Amino acid sequence: MEVLNITTPSGRSQVLLGERFLNINRHLPHNKVVIITDTNVAKCYSGNFPPFPVIEIGFGEKNKNLDTVRYIYDKLIELEVDRSCFILGIGGGVICDIVGFVASTYMRGLDFGFVSTSLLSQVDASIGGKNGVNYQGFKNMIGIIRQPAFVLCDYTMLKSLPEKEYLSGLAEIVKHAVIRDRVMFEILEKNIRKILQRDIHIISGLISASVKIKAEIVEKDELEKGERRLLNFGHTFGHAMENIYNLSHGEAISLGMIIAANFSAEKGLIPLKSVKRLEILLDNLHLITKVSPDKDNVLDTMRKDKKKYGTKIYFVMLEKIGESVLRSIPFGDIERYLLNQ
Repeated sequence: MEVLNITTPSGRSQVLLGERFLNINRHLPHNKVVIITDTNVAKCYSGNFPPFPVIEIGFGEKNKNLDTVRYIYDKLIELEVDRSCFILGIGGGVICDIVGFVASTYMRGLDFGFVSTSLLSQVDASIGGKNGVNYQGFKNMIGIIRQPAFVLCDYTMLKSLPEKEYLSGLAEIVKHAVIRDRVMFEILEKNIRKILQRDIHIISGLISASVKIKAEIVEKDELEKGERRLLNFGHTFGHAMENIYNLSHGEAISLGMIIAANFSAEKGLIPLKSVKRLEILLDNLHLITKVSPDKDNVLDTMRKDKKKYGTKIYFVMLEKIGESVLRSIPFGDIERYLLNQ
């Protein structure tokens, strides 16, 4: 097991890389615990849950809303949960987002931790303290930043992931590499077959590298006032298309990265041959790289993006493979670019 400590103004979080789920009791701070999970995870792993009350919600992004939050609040009240209780989320990205939000707001804040069961949550959603829910179809419109006590990443759980969910996590690994780590990007290019076969040796190394990239950035800028915005590469276009076309998060971010990379090339920041390398890598990893978007609908959704400030938007662009830059640009530049494609 590799232990990574993340220290921020709001607290200290431990990421337990490669720890086994069966050892979860070693990391729970006391006996008063409530588990929150979804129906899919419960089917696979409930037999291994520690003996605590379980609140079960539906599976998937469609349940990441205030109705689900309200349902959990009601269950916590029924269980007479007080501020001495610890909330344990067991699941993927949706569970981590909802559980972190519920624990951070119920009785003005309970301690919480995650057992991260998907590749997407192990490399992204469970790390860094962003918690929240969607509202009126818009991604993560209501939320809070607060760190979990721990995140347990059991790599063996990835073996049972549906293919689409596994590929979704790969998109975030590619994002970390392309914005920050050229060598990691080259490792991805050279190990396609092993990655798709879920080779634990390769995947564990990529998860560790991804978490370290995100942890380093989060420690410097927990509240996303500057450098942390780099982690939004591909997400401005991606979130819009995820909402409109009902894509997985990874599929949408893959598309968003290609559009953002081509926009970077048009602005003279990155050569087109590097954009092509990114496209080939995503394509080899069975991720979507082309779509004919409803441009007006995409732009309308983007106008409500959290990264937009007045007439400008914070946009992440590539300078080269492994290097990115944050620019505040007129939203009209984005509109013109997309409408001319």
